[in-house]
Amino acid sequence: MSEAKWYVVHTYSGYENKVKANIEKAIENRNLADRILQVEVPTQSVVEVKGGTSREAKKKLFPGYVMVYMVMDEDTWYIVRNTRGVTGFVGSDPKEPMPLSEDEMRFLGISDEEPEVRVDFKEGDRVVVRSGAWKDTIGEINRLDVGKRTLTIMVPMFGRDTPVELGFAEVEKI
Repeated sequence: MSEAKWYVVHTYSGYENKVKANIEKAIENRNLADRILQVEVPTQSVVEVKGGTSREAKKKLFPGYVMVYMVMDEDTWYIVRNTRGVTGFVGSDPKEPMPLSEDEMRFLGISDEEPEVRVDFKEGDRVVVRSGAWKDTIGEINRLDVGKRTLTIMVPMFGRDTPVELGFAEVEKI
């Protein structure tokens, strides 16, 4: 038996999780667990901050694609290729799919990264502080530090603007 490799399968957009479930069901029904070893829909954790609240969400890295770790033979090719929602394997020859290289897998396998942070405000926006000592204070964003998830606003104090550093969740865009 040959060695298992990662292959990329093209699906209808929005059907990635359904294709994964259908392939996993076929693996179970046809006793192919020793040849189709893993099916993945690559996702990334993203922190979205909107209206002063943050939440973590999963975002598909490659919409329309599913990755399958399998031993390629006629049976496994047929099962995956004929799964509902699959349009084909990625590669130049539809009968001979091309596995991902080690470099491509290393690139895709990085999952220990910090989640990407998305915020709905930018430098120059006016915000109101929702909590803490500066509650109800209105200021203009002077600097964003996405890595630390903080921002600096300019607050008028004693007749001049003073910088105040706050967390993303402490402010709300006006």
